[in-house]
Amino acid sequence: MTALANQYQAINLSQGFPEFDAPDYLKKQLAHYAASGLNQYSPSSGCAGLQAQIASLIQRRYVQTVESDTMVTVTSGATEALFVAIQAITHQGDEIIIFDPAYDSYAPAIELAGGKAIHIALRSPDYSIDWQLVASKVTSKTRAIIINTPHNPSAKILTDKDVAALKSLLIEYDLLLISDEVYEHITFDGQPHLSALADKDIFERSFVISSFGKTFHCTGWKMGYCVAPRKLSEEFRKVHQYVTFSSFTPAQFALTDMLSEQGEHVDELAMFYQQKRDVLVDALKGSRFKTLASEGTYFLLLDYSAISQLDDVAFCEYLVKEVGVAAIPLSVFYETPPGDKIIRLCFAKHTETLLKAAEKLCQL
Repeated sequence: MTALANQYQAINLSQGFPEFDAPDYLKKQLAHYAASGLNQYSPSSGCAGLQAQIASLIQRRYVQTVESDTMVTVTSGATEALFVAIQAITHQGDEIIIFDPAYDSYAPAIELAGGKAIHIALRSPDYSIDWQLVASKVTSKTRAIIINTPHNPSAKILTDKDVAALKSLLIEYDLLLISDEVYEHITFDGQPHLSALADKDIFERSFVISSFGKTFHCTGWKMGYCVAPRKLSEEFRKVHQYVTFSSFTPAQFALTDMLSEQGEHVDELAMFYQQKRDVLVDALKGSRFKTLASEGTYFLLLDYSAISQLDDVAFCEYLVKEVGVAAIPLSVFYETPPGDKIIRLCFAKHTETLLKAAEKLCQL
């Protein structure tokens, strides 16, 4: 879709990355450390200072104490962390439950490890999880569950009831959890992010994965991390050392300073993106699209059933070529698409970009 957007000079609200740049302080520190000669391998599990700052952030946000040296592993992006966690726990024939619409790296990583992804489809408009259905899918081969909250692409977050049901399931069937929390600091309307880190019983069987790229608008740096109990971290690191070995050293020092000196950025992120969500939602009120509730992330789903009977892939192609706006069809996130007429927009853009896109969409 980004290639099509470039080809047709369309406004690109498709691929999930910010239009704006990383904070100036972070870029300055990156340049400083690169110029200072810190350009060689870092320790495989991450620079000690960054590990300590991650542990401090977890303590501040979730009131959970983790050992920075044994439980925190810095990775080359969250996607690497997801891949490594899956490889570390999946044996031949194991089943791992994932929820569609799902981030597209989950199933291939499971299959590469010799496992099988068990897809459970969530439906519009609420994309809620039927935990009784989940329990019915658990077999003797079930190894783990992957959750994603806040959720890409539905923009939903887990509730207290969801967490309680998940916890009960993990304990009853002795399952592991991979918790994809890359949008952890982007929740709206005062709703909290319910992290697997915040519950001791859940965390003891979890890999919790996050992304500096999402938090600091630097997706191209490919910097993330995985937090897990000591024994799970040991297994995680056995794989990690043969995938990337270590991650971008100057960026680790720059991120350490950013967390230490400008930690307010994390606390302000939710309101920053909520304002962008509201700009786009308000600008679309005069359109024939139905906007679905965006509870977190920087995505907004639109139902276009009042506008066209085209399938979502064809409709997105039409939007790019004829309307001048690029979006993502939701069906590509499903193993078996449900046939909903839903598209995803990314609002991590400048206000003028959002208003121009909305103006075009309101003409349909």
